[in-house]
Amino acid sequence: MEFKNEHKAVDFLGVERSLCMLILLISLLALSCSSSANSQQPQQPNILVIVADDAGWNDVGYQGSEIETPSIDSLAASGVALDRFYVAPTCSPTRAAFLTGMPASRMGIVAPISGRSTKALPDSITTLPQALQQAGYQTALMGKWHLGLQPQSGPGAYGFDYSYGFLHGQIDQYTHNYKNGDASWHRNGKMIEEEGHATDLITRESIDWLTQKRDPESPFFLQVAYSAPHTPLQEEEKWKARYKGIISDTSRLDYAAAMTHMDAGIGQIMDVLKQEGLEENTLVLFMSDNGAQEGWDPDWQYDGKFGPNPTLGSNKPLRDWKTSNYEGGIRVPAVLYWKGHLSAGTVSHLISVTDWMPTFLELAGMEEQPNSIEGQDVWPLLSGEKQQWKRDIYIRGHLQESLINRKWKMIRTRHKEKDPEYELYQLADDPQETKNVMEEYPQKAAEMKKKLKQEFAKDADSVNYTIN
Repeated sequence: MEFKNEHKAVDFLGVERSLCMLILLISLLALSCSSSANSQQPQQPNILVIVADDAGWNDVGYQGSEIETPSIDSLAASGVALDRFYVAPTCSPTRAAFLTGMPASRMGIVAPISGRSTKALPDSITTLPQALQQAGYQTALMGKWHLGLQPQSGPGAYGFDYSYGFLHGQIDQYTHNYKNGDASWHRNGKMIEEEGHATDLITRESIDWLTQKRDPESPFFLQVAYSAPHTPLQEEEKWKARYKGIISDTSRLDYAAAMTHMDAGIGQIMDVLKQEGLEENTLVLFMSDNGAQEGWDPDWQYDGKFGPNPTLGSNKPLRDWKTSNYEGGIRVPAVLYWKGHLSAGTVSHLISVTDWMPTFLELAGMEEQPNSIEGQDVWPLLSGEKQQWKRDIYIRGHLQESLINRKWKMIRTRHKEKDPEYELYQLADDPQETKNVMEEYPQKAAEMKKKLKQEFAKDADSVNYTIN
């Protein structure tokens, strides 16, 4: 009797142990599945944005230019070259649109910031780096700012954890002073003095931040905004020598040297991404802030030390130059590269500088984005998920505004003393904008004019007209 009772007790303990083991195995299996699922979730990509200053459509090698840009060409060969990428016709509006995802004219910025000590961007608008900070990103800007000329209105006021470079729109490449002599070079809002060419210093600081200063456990957003090829052109002989006998115009030769110098810096940064094991999870965007400038006669600037430069960039075959709303002023070279995530090729969809903010935030995993954004997430177009969609792009400069879609473009030129002029172009057949077809297509002209006026009405009442 006692044996039977003891035997029953042993059986009970065995069952209990078996149940415990089963529960443990189920728990371990569930944990394993959960871990596997988490490992399959896409990692937040690092984002590297490289901005050239005044580089034109025909100033990069992959577009057929005589200028050597092997690093940019490599990005284009392995990534996506954007055939119809639009920005504002001048610098500050493009940078403001990039950082807010909305046309800069909504904030009253329609020309380069000049003489403003207060903030150019409203505090009520969440910027791209501020939103990325909320998603766990480290943010840094190296180089040109031009959205506030005092340290208190510099990059740190708009969401950049780390900043270095110059606050103004242009600088002496070696003294780093503005054209009127004002100091502009800073690190994290504190004015500093350093020796060296701006292109080299911006490259060096970018590399130092990537290798030494950032937190390797967090994703990053790094904006590298070069001063090249903006005037004044102050290039060493080693950058000019390769163009002797190839480019006879000495002004254009100096400009080419500035482009190649910048391209070499881009190559160094890309090499660091590879060395640090960052290339496969870093989305790289190269773009220009506006079309090329035709020439430069500095007159009083820099105490008359530089220029004149009658020949600078090239927007061929596009029409016109920087400050203009014709294609040469607002359609610029741009390349997107992300190893293993984008197929190499050319994308002809309309893409605006305002589109990068919603695109980057979507890739960063932000489900709720600022409602001030007007741009669109273009990743489905770039990745091939979608083949086309209808959209209009609105761009306002200091004297012109334009409305662009896949086939058509309307430009309005305003005058103080007379009525505005309207032009309509069939961009699909006439990308050089040689023939105004307002009279041939009155219905389309009326439709485009109405839409353009509606967009113009959304802009801020007070705007900055200063040309820098």
